[in-house]
Amino acid sequence: MDLRLPELRAALRGGLRPALRTPRRWLAAGAAVAVLAGAGTFRAVASDEAPPVHRSDRVLDSGGTRIDTSYFTSGDGRRPAVLLTHGFGGSKDDVRGQAEKLARDGYAVLTWSARGFGDSGGKIGLNDPKAEVADVSRLVDWLAARPEVRLDGKADPRVGVTGASYGGAVSLLSAGYDKRVDAIAPSITYWSLAEALFPNGVFKKTWAGLFLNTGGGCARFEPELCRMYQRVARTGVPDEAARRLLEARSPAAVGKRIDVPTLFFQGQNDSLFPLGQADEAARAIRANGAPVDVDWIAGGHDGGAMETARIAGRVTDWFDRYLKEEKGTDTGPAFRVTRTGGVDSTDGAATLRGADAEAYPGLGNRRRDVELGGGTRHFENPAGGSPPAISGLPGLGGPGGGGGEEGGGTALSQLSSFGRGISFDFPGQHARFDSAPLRRDLRITGAPTVRVQLKSSSEDMVLFGKVYDVGGDGTSEVLPSNLVAPVRVKGTGSGGGKEAELTLPAVDHELRKGHRLRLVLASTDLGYASPAEPAAYRATLKGPLRVPTAPAVDTDAAPLPSWVWWLPLGGALLALGLLLTGRRRTTATPPPDPALAEVPLEISNLSKRYARSADRYAVRELSFRVEKGQVLGLLGPNGAGKTTTLRMLMGLIRPDEGEIRVFGHAIRPGAPVLSRVGAFVEGSGFLPHLSGRANLDLYWRATGRPAEDAHTDQALEIAGLGSALDRAVRTYSQGMRQRLALAQAMLGLPDLLILDEPTNGLDPPQIREMREVMIRYAAAGRTVIVSSHLLAEVEQSCTHLVVMDRGALVQAGPVAEITGSGEQLLVGTAGAVPEPVVHKIAALPGVRSAVRTDGGLLVQLDGTTGASRLLTELVRLEVPVESLGPHRRLEDAFLTLIGGSA
Repeated sequence: MDLRLPELRAALRGGLRPALRTPRRWLAAGAAVAVLAGAGTFRAVASDEAPPVHRSDRVLDSGGTRIDTSYFTSGDGRRPAVLLTHGFGGSKDDVRGQAEKLARDGYAVLTWSARGFGDSGGKIGLNDPKAEVADVSRLVDWLAARPEVRLDGKADPRVGVTGASYGGAVSLLSAGYDKRVDAIAPSITYWSLAEALFPNGVFKKTWAGLFLNTGGGCARFEPELCRMYQRVARTGVPDEAARRLLEARSPAAVGKRIDVPTLFFQGQNDSLFPLGQADEAARAIRANGAPVDVDWIAGGHDGGAMETARIAGRVTDWFDRYLKEEKGTDTGPAFRVTRTGGVDSTDGAATLRGADAEAYPGLGNRRRDVELGGGTRHFENPAGGSPPAISGLPGLGGPGGGGGEEGGGTALSQLSSFGRGISFDFPGQHARFDSAPLRRDLRITGAPTVRVQLKSSSEDMVLFGKVYDVGGDGTSEVLPSNLVAPVRVKGTGSGGGKEAELTLPAVDHELRKGHRLRLVLASTDLGYASPAEPAAYRATLKGPLRVPTAPAVDTDAAPLPSWVWWLPLGGALLALGLLLTGRRRTTATPPPDPALAEVPLEISNLSKRYARSADRYAVRELSFRVEKGQVLGLLGPNGAGKTTTLRMLMGLIRPDEGEIRVFGHAIRPGAPVLSRVGAFVEGSGFLPHLSGRANLDLYWRATGRPAEDAHTDQALEIAGLGSALDRAVRTYSQGMRQRLALAQAMLGLPDLLILDEPTNGLDPPQIREMREVMIRYAAAGRTVIVSSHLLAEVEQSCTHLVVMDRGALVQAGPVAEITGSGEQLLVGTAGAVPEPVVHKIAALPGVRSAVRTDGGLLVQLDGTTGASRLLTELVRLEVPVESLGPHRRLEDAFLTLIGGSA
């Protein structure tokens, strides 16, 4: 189980910002949109006209622990900095897209992997102030020494911190412990970790277990955390020592010291960190005099729509206002909540509408009393707390379960978008109280409360309170966001019991006229620990259900369908473009070159300038050739011109100079030879409610080519989709989506296959499978071009490389030639090799030199002998060989070629 959230990936990998200021460009944009819509596997990518983003990776020391970091900058001059980290179970790689986006927006961005995750060292301390939080302060120290970072004072950079879930908590903690932090934007996180995992004295066992397992088990955690978990898990009752341990690692512990501008995003579909966590944090920070805005998003740890693009925009605006001090920046409303407004007929997803207010209403605002019937109810706590009631399946409907970016990837996650899912209460194990049918619509915004007299045969009583929306027929019921409020009430076993006010789950949910409210008090719940001893319970209502409403929160009007705007405008622009360009003489397409008829790709003196620039080039005088059967890796740092080259290769943009020939034909937009080219540019446009096979059939029909030309079965065999092909795409994992996109690109078995970051988002087994797919495809005599940042993977899958930097060719050739593996070998030995033996090795035929080095020998060959022959000679000389391989990895060669900055 992976607790990582999407971390704003899709929207933050790059934005499309074309400067469409001439009719020709409008027409080109229209043509591009048509091509992208038909192809399905293309997506908008960051324009190469934007300044390039430079990334450097470093391992920093923090109190003797290594912290793996990446630093992103773009442009010149001093600018504010942003610290950005990941969710629990993730690493710095999860937030790379967001970091690049912030860098383009004018920030110096430092990402890192928290202790115990990624390539960082140390143990997981759940944001221990002496460990993870101290690491943040050392990162701030590092930023203060950077020449491109704006300073507020000596060793005091202008810096903001943002992150989601685990990363959101450390942003709050950093503001409490380090006064140099100037603004924060935490997402779907906690204020009190003790209250999140032990709400009202009840152990949230399912989520606690997921934390432990996602972190890698006890061995990966600080020992005292592991001992605490095992102790509480055995008894099912959180003790005071456990609460103190988690409280000390919670933002609430330093709440009075957090006084910086804070933008909260909290998830409505979140049983791990519910809305009450953000409510307490907002009230505490506002009391310190700091600006605070609160945004309830539609998603959360239990699924739903994560609204990544909208969140990204608000975070940037927030930092623009409080870090760049752009006082005119609109940071949005003080309070916003996302509400579902029906179903999108194209993909079955929930349509979202925002509602906002000028002030945050909190969870206990204006209330409406709703009378409930039922009097006194008797029910039982079963022995062992089994079978448990089900209010939801914690974590299984959310992004960690394989969901997508915006709406989650599972059926459970889709249900979460509408605030509903699986729930069930066992007869005899709950008390139920119903209202009369509502006479008018009722919108609940906040946490309802109710007073109840409780009596039990045990000393204490553990209850799980929830409020259902019951339809007019009295049988269909919906548990909003599948949330339940656990509570441990002490002293219910003496005398007449105990009266208590119960606070129920905070939600934003509308009940229609004629529906009923149903209060349920259950003795068990799947996500929590219940008492093991059987007991008899009794509950008597002592007042109405007090329902919070927020009439000042106005819902936005439903927007008109997008086609109402773009269809007539697009038609007019297209007609204008055709009129203007139709009168111009078109450039004649050069005739095919028979000498290149069997050459998949030849690029000659290719150049492309940035828009409105006479001397700044995205690609400059690029030339290389690709032969049949090759798997070519296109490598280079951000801004190297790889994307621009691929776009020109696919006929999406025209070069300024030079030409591209595919099988001898010059590439122009719409060139017939492009039918022999298949392309997979990161991101897929599949219809989630259709099966994988139906999506492929639909795509091929859109090409207008005969069905028999698709060679669907062969493409599917290469992609290795198996039986999953007949399942709905919304049930696919990320790896399955990638392979389906690859199968789509291979339809028609194109002779030239272009893949842009095909392994992005895949785990190691999936990456290996994708590697094998590429190798199998090229083995049939076809050609594959792959652009990737995973150098180790490129080294294993590619036969040839083209390395670019700043738009120009740095080196091209076979992988072995670039890495130097054909001539320079590193021989690992079990012990030191005597000097006389070294001289004998240096005198061997085909050996230029041999020198001792740490752990072995460095042998330079002259090209007339190979590694296998050298190994035979070393064995003959009784050299204790343990390993034999190239002296340089591709990563070493790559960094050498581009000067060390990637």
